[in-house]
Amino acid sequence: MRGLRKFRDKLREDLKNPEFKKAFDEEETYASLAIQTAKIRQKEGLTQRELAKRLHTTQQTVSRLEDIHNRSYSLGTLIKLARALNKHLKVEFV
Repeated sequence: MRGLRKFRDKLREDLKNPEFKKAFDEEETYASLAIQTAKIRQKEGLTQRELAKRLHTTQQTVSRLEDIHNRSYSLGTLIKLARALNKHLKVEFV
């Protein structure tokens, strides 16, 4: 638990740096998209291959969409993904 506390304190301090915060926020957005995609797919009981079929693409492409390091999301991709997962897409600035 002590290590986690040290990490949180360090992160809180690092987030005061505007450049670090900008990079952190960007990474968080991409990671969140990938994690949400995988969780929704699994909740729907779909394999990557089954989702790929709905998207008219390959399993490898779905795997990339679920990769937290992926940077190839486009609004069009997100719209298609939402439809394939029977979800609505909401994009907003906060």
